[in-house]
Amino acid sequence: MRHFDFSPLYRSTVGFDRLLSMLDTNTGQETPSYPPYNIERTGENAYRITMAVAGFGEADLTIEAKEHTLSVKGERAQETETGEVLYRGIASRAFERRFQLADHVEVKGASLENGLLHIDLAREIPEAMKPRKIEIGKAGQKQIEGSTH
Repeated sequence: MRHFDFSPLYRSTVGFDRLLSMLDTNTGQETPSYPPYNIERTGENAYRITMAVAGFGEADLTIEAKEHTLSVKGERAQETETGEVLYRGIASRAFERRFQLADHVEVKGASLENGLLHIDLAREIPEAMKPRKIEIGKAGQKQIEGSTH
């Protein structure tokens, strides 16, 4: 397995500390494959994460957003089975999946439908950070009041 050293980039960049730290922490780690998920763009500033959580109910799922991280946890209570299970293909193991959120991305809501958990996200940039158009005025003659020499 390869390991990349990003330390030379720290000297030549300003303001990308968080990005480089994320690259450092994410290299060399295997990504979990359960539960499967999709991330889609539903609008200019709207996104949706869809996770396949068959067998989990609303009470079994926990969604938490904290400091640019969205965490989805699933844990089912052990159920007593009435018959003998010959084959178990539906996973019922506990899971935790984390997503890194960009600045100004907020969770708008979540719903569980047909075994799919939908989490809606939106990027809301504050007015102070949005680009604004600056009018170019004509250069006016300004005189400094006072005595001339």
